[in-house]
Amino acid sequence: MPLSNPQKEVISSDKRFRVLITGRRFGKTHLCLVEILRQARHCDNGKIFYVSPTYRMSKEIMWKQLKKLVKELRWDKYINETELTVVLVNNCQISLKGADKSADNLRGVGLNFLVLDEFADIPEEAWTEVLRPTISDKHVNGKVLFVGTPKGYGNWSYDMFQRGQAGDPEWKSWKFTTIEGGQVEPHEIEQAKKDLDARSFRQEYEASFETYAGVVYYNFDRAKNVRPVPIDQNAVIHIGMDFNIDPMSACLFYVKQGVATFFKEIVIYSSNTQEMIDEITRQYDPKKVIVYPDPASRQRKTSAGGKTDLMLLQNAGFNVKAKPTHALVRDRINSVNSRLCNYEGKRFIYIDPSCKNLINSLMKQLYKEGTNIPEKNGYDHMTDALGYAIEYLFPISSNLPPSQPKRFS
Repeated sequence: MPLSNPQKEVISSDKRFRVLITGRRFGKTHLCLVEILRQARHCDNGKIFYVSPTYRMSKEIMWKQLKKLVKELRWDKYINETELTVVLVNNCQISLKGADKSADNLRGVGLNFLVLDEFADIPEEAWTEVLRPTISDKHVNGKVLFVGTPKGYGNWSYDMFQRGQAGDPEWKSWKFTTIEGGQVEPHEIEQAKKDLDARSFRQEYEASFETYAGVVYYNFDRAKNVRPVPIDQNAVIHIGMDFNIDPMSACLFYVKQGVATFFKEIVIYSSNTQEMIDEITRQYDPKKVIVYPDPASRQRKTSAGGKTDLMLLQNAGFNVKAKPTHALVRDRINSVNSRLCNYEGKRFIYIDPSCKNLINSLMKQLYKEGTNIPEKNGYDHMTDALGYAIEYLFPISSNLPPSQPKRFS
């Protein structure tokens, strides 16, 4: 399928450093794939890296498509599944990497081309201290394509974007909205306004750099999100859970017609997972409980015996729903804010006045000054518990219409 005009504009540029900021579902993955293969075609014996925030993300986003296309083009010479590396017939090596792995994994000698996908979520140091030197070989003078959605003025992605706007002869930057990508119909954009809050919509669809300052959960309104929640003895009980010895935190809620109503919270200081389980099972039938824990529960052990927190919850008879890896903190926060109040002013989270810790945390958790990183100031435990559940049930990604499948051209 042909590239859109904005995609063509980026690919046709001969600048050494290109920075692309877009709304979601713009077609960034397809653009990255096309550009990687375009560069590789004229890169005999060269080396190309594709780097995303995590190794798992790189594998899920790019690996299957990359293998499929090089095979269709009959460019493949050797494919290493373990190292996510493809060697083409011209001996150009394309490797997929994750910024969450050891820095040594990102080091290379003389990269000809480098793609940093969703680079706002990659530590700036991975670029400045590790990857930047790999393109500096005088015999290579490698090129870089930065691609991603915006993440606020305090993030280094904004500085990279501004550099491409400043007239530097080696730099060029672009900013395109989701609709300009041509992959999402206008009526789907209107639907997204019903699912997302105003700031999340501007950031995720309009590629707007939003200010991160003050309260993290800015859409929480005590007068509108807090109201008495009647106890429903027959309803399934959903529980968001955060594991901390001091304190263990859980928030309990019902879900009906897309609305989450929080009726109780449990906070236990100087505790562990088993004590939290005992407290829940003392009050409720485990068969009627669904728990949404921190995804790290797959590895974390807060009790003796060598069992993980996830195993303890499952052994207690709970239905446990946890993603294999953490969602991006930004996505978890956006999911909560979008349910607290969407673009159209509708609310899908209500909290009983008795949930004092949850209410207090939503009101008082702040961003670190000048950053988009939430403070770890004690208010994060209950909001994390809330976030694990809400992001699992109502993830931002599910609110975004799927992009159409494309073929390389």
